[in-house]
Amino acid sequence: MSALGQVLRVWRSGAGSPAWNMAADELLLRQAAALGEAVLRFYAWDQLAATFGYFQRHTEVSEMTRLRPLIRRPTAGGLVCHDENEWTYSLAFPPPHPWWRFKAEESYNCVHEWVRRAFQSCGVAVELCAEVRSVGEGQCFVGAERCDLLFNGQKIAGAAQRRNHDGLLVQGSVQAKATGVARAEWESAMLEEANWSEWQLPDPFTGEATGLAKQKYATEAYNQKR
Repeated sequence: MSALGQVLRVWRSGAGSPAWNMAADELLLRQAAALGEAVLRFYAWDQLAATFGYFQRHTEVSEMTRLRPLIRRPTAGGLVCHDENEWTYSLAFPPPHPWWRFKAEESYNCVHEWVRRAFQSCGVAVELCAEVRSVGEGQCFVGAERCDLLFNGQKIAGAAQRRNHDGLLVQGSVQAKATGVARAEWESAMLEEANWSEWQLPDPFTGEATGLAKQKYATEAYNQKR
């Protein structure tokens, strides 16, 4: 992907708690400008959970799933259920990066084109959704948005974004069990066309993420604020 001709830092953070995962992604956005390079994070969940978009109402999404904890994301989008069959990743871009200057539709298209090409490299044909499928409003994997990723007509990948003066954060979810592709194979394919290196996590980052998770993402005050 030409826009990632710059160095891409890759962080394989493994499984974390739902609150910590969201806190880590928020910190990637906060620190994007200071880091000055794009970061791709591959991560998983240490328990079943659900996340929902920053602008959604807690009372509404709580009726859509029985999964708990139910955590408000730092990005927009709809309800996503996280289990052992889901792959999650995030991307953080600093303000000078070409992706930060894209309109939301452009960056959304670019990230799913990247994911599409990775599946193609794995021998699986997937396609971008050409139009909005208005089914299951508020739920990410019911219906589809334009440029979501489809396999045999069913949505298997979606994403949510947040763009501000600090940078651009993309949180992506891939539900690829039906494709038969292994996660490690897909992650390797994602990196085939990138100029990348492993990210050396700054010493204070883990502690800051833990504090933010406890003070914000694990609290009812944040998750039920609207």
